[in-house]
Amino acid sequence: MSQEKLPREAEPAVPPGTQTLARGLDVVRAVARGATDLRSVSEATGIGRSTAHRLVQLLERYGYLRVAAGRDYALGPTLIEFGFQALHQNPLPVVARPVLEELAEKVHDTVHLAIVDGGEVLYLDKIEGTRGAEMRSRIGHRMPLTRTGIGKALILDRDADWQRLYEAEHLGEAGHPADPGSVEDFVRRMQEYARHGASMDLEENEPGIRCVAAPIRDAGGGIVAAVSVSATKPFMPAQRMRGLVPVVQKAARSVSRSLGYGG
Repeated sequence: MSQEKLPREAEPAVPPGTQTLARGLDVVRAVARGATDLRSVSEATGIGRSTAHRLVQLLERYGYLRVAAGRDYALGPTLIEFGFQALHQNPLPVVARPVLEELAEKVHDTVHLAIVDGGEVLYLDKIEGTRGAEMRSRIGHRMPLTRTGIGKALILDRDADWQRLYEAEHLGEAGHPADPGSVEDFVRRMQEYARHGASMDLEENEPGIRCVAAPIRDAGGGIVAAVSVSATKPFMPAQRMRGLVPVVQKAARSVSRSLGYGG
């Protein structure tokens, strides 16, 4: 199948003397986007077949590509190795910190970064707001997934688990199951949050505290973390919460891009 030509005009200008390197990188990118043979690589990059063939041979020799029977191109083991090294050198809190600081400066409220760990929210970073509100959360602290805004953002894609998670975290006295009506209400709210790509906490976890959260995705598109803005109820009326949704989403997308997400 014909591959879409790479949009070179949208990329930075190639510095003098680096054209061959740029072409090699274009070949790698074309394979990553689905080019599986010499013809599709040439069509995607605009590079002549003979030049593309030489570049593929070199990239295969160094492990950047895998080639079977002269076709079936795929990314090679060197890129897997480098990918893990890149993740190790850029752990999530380090990558996210500048974005969190910018967000906190903009909103003046408490900003959190969290992941799922052991079926709970685990806070990796926290920047206190400037309005004097104190919250129970702290770095290394754990919270329920279904009671917190950031927890809901972490499970936006897990619709098959919403009911089970809610029931597990809302057992009544003596282990009585959660009220069926509350379960249905939670699932309906999660469906709405999933449609909008952001979630909220309306004082469900801590009295007087509200928050808006959005998911952070990795290169594969999966949710790997979430970011939230939290404040006391007087600073979080419904209208402001709705207005914060695109702001928090923008911050989450910025971190996601740093992790390789291209959606």
